[in-house]
This record gives sequence, structure tokens and C-alpha cells, in this order.
Amino acid sequence: MIRQAGPGAVQALMPEFKARWPWWGGDLQTLHDQFVPPPALAADSNLRVPAGDGSADQLLVAINRAAPGAEIKPLPVLLIHGLTGHQDSPQMLLFTAYLNACGYHVARMNMRGAGPSRDCCGGYYHAGFYADIAPVVAAIRQYFDHAEAVLAVGASLGGSVLLNYLAKLGTGIAAAVTISAPIDLAASAERLIQPRNSLYHRWLLAAMKHGVSAGKLRLSKAEEQAIDSARTVVQFDDRFIAKRFGFAGARGYYAQCSAQWQLPQIGCPSLLIHAANDPWIPVRSYHGLDWQNLSHVSCLIAGGGGHVGFHDGGHKAPWSIRAAVRFFEQSAVLKTS
Repeated sequence: MIRQAGPGAVQALMPEFKARWPWWGGDLQTLHDQFVPPPALAADSNLRVPAGDGSADQLLVAINRAAPGAEIKPLPVLLIHGLTGHQDSPQMLLFTAYLNACGYHVARMNMRGAGPSRDCCGGYYHAGFYADIAPVVAAIRQYFDHAEAVLAVGASLGGSVLLNYLAKLGTGIAAAVTISAPIDLAASAERLIQPRNSLYHRWLLAAMKHGVSAGKLRLSKAEEQAIDSARTVVQFDDRFIAKRFGFAGARGYYAQCSAQWQLPQIGCPSLLIHAANDPWIPVRSYHGLDWQNLSHVSCLIAGGGGHVGFHDGGHKAPWSIRAAVRFFEQSAVLKTS
């Protein structure tokens, strides 16, 4: 395991990750949640948060309070899902169950147009669409008796959105963790369309097309044709995402929203967790950064874990969310809360 840390030290944060049988290798770690059902978890309550951008879109957030008898932690945790995910994605439920057991209240955010929010949103999200985090954070803080701030965990593309928010706005978040975030979007897209990932790619592209077509997203005829004609995720980003949000094609979208260039602007304690054998996101994106010169951002790279997997022996909760909790609990922000 590689521990690369800036001044926010993560040395000795966690014991080395060791995959548990039979989930050996990056692919099986990645596919684990397709075969093993997550814990059943109903929301204690649900928030409908106005997007506040002049649209009628409502951002949906599922709330799960800490487990009865647990020592309640002072700050709630915001969870942000990955591409084509939603509040009930397996990772969101696994993370929530562990965080609740540790005494954290949890808010599971649906990004705009994702999951159940498809029926109350005409807009959509992308890897740098960070603006929706601000009203959600404000609503969570108000819901939990005007909490001083929230903690945040972003998985996969949700990690990219979270890092963009921290770099460009960051209000209301005391500390953050990302898990398997594509910090170099171009490199991640290039990796995904390689022949070895053809099954992943076919599944993800179909899910992306369904995600923008199944709900009430406002699509023009030209957009419908662009979505239908895309044969790769790069074409989808180039023909639909980039045009819809005003980027100069897929290259412009990737360049503008890749978090690797924005890490120096992050002002709260943040930990980026990644696996060296992630089949979707090349670890070289992480190795190429000078972590020692980042004031508030640290990196923890495990030898295994796949993409948002990290299933190890002796634990139901993934290694990654246990590392996130340790990071939160050693944060100076929490120690003074």
C-alpha cells in the first residue's frame, strides 16, 4: 500500500488492504456489489431541496439517523453516488450502514436527474456539476439542528463532483473523502474504452443513455439523436454532455472538470482513496501529482480494491469507508467540534 501525504498526514491511517476470498483482483472487487446484495436500508426521512437556480428542479436527499445506542457524532455525513448511481446504489447503502453504526447521521444525495430525482428534475449532472452541493449542504445543516458543517464522501464520479465543489466553493464542508474518483477524466475515458473493458463499457454506456432518457429530462430532438448515435462514452460526452453544458467538446469538458488541476485550491482536510488495480481509472493519474506540496489534500493508494470495491476479510463494511471514518476522527476539525 502506498501512503502519499501532504501536511494532512495519513501515515498509519489503516492497515494494508487485503482482498478477501473469492473477491481477488480488481475486476472481482469491482463486480462484488453486482452479486452480493447490500443491506436493506429504508430512509428515516426524505428531503426535497429546491435547486435554487431558477428551474423547478428538486434535489432529493434520503436521511438515515445514527443507530440507536451509538454515540452520536457532531457532524452528519453527506454521501454522493457515482455515474448512473443514486441514493440506493449498493455502495451508498454499505457506507450508510457502517456510518450509522459509528454514530454518524447520513444524508444520501441524488445528483440532479439521478434515481428517484428523475421524476422531479428537467436538468442533469456531469463530473464537474458542483453547484447542487451547496443547497443540499445547507438543507442538511438545517435539518440536523443547524449543524456547524457536514462531512462528505464522494464515490467515483461523485468524488469528482465533490472535489470540484471543494475547490470552487467548499462552504459548509469540514472534511471530505473521495473513493475511486476519476481525477483525470480524459485518462479515465481512454481506459474505459480499451478492449479489456469492453463489457464494462457496454454496460456503462447503456446505463448512461437510460439515465438521461428515462425521466423528465428536457431533451431536444438534436439531443435525442446525439444520445442515440453515441457508440462510446467519449462520443456521449462529446455529443451530449459537452454541447448541453457549453464545453468545447469532450476534450474541453475533461480539461475543465478534471479535479487533478484543482486540488491546490481545496481548503479543508481531504483524503483521496484509490486502488492500484482499479480497472476503470488508471492509478498513474494519482502517481503523477506532487502530494507533498498540497496544503490540505492527502492520498491513500491501496494495492487492491478495484473500482469502489475494497472488500477485505473480517468486515462487512468496505475498507475504504472504514478509512474514511478514521480520517474524519483524526481530523483537527472534529476534535474541536
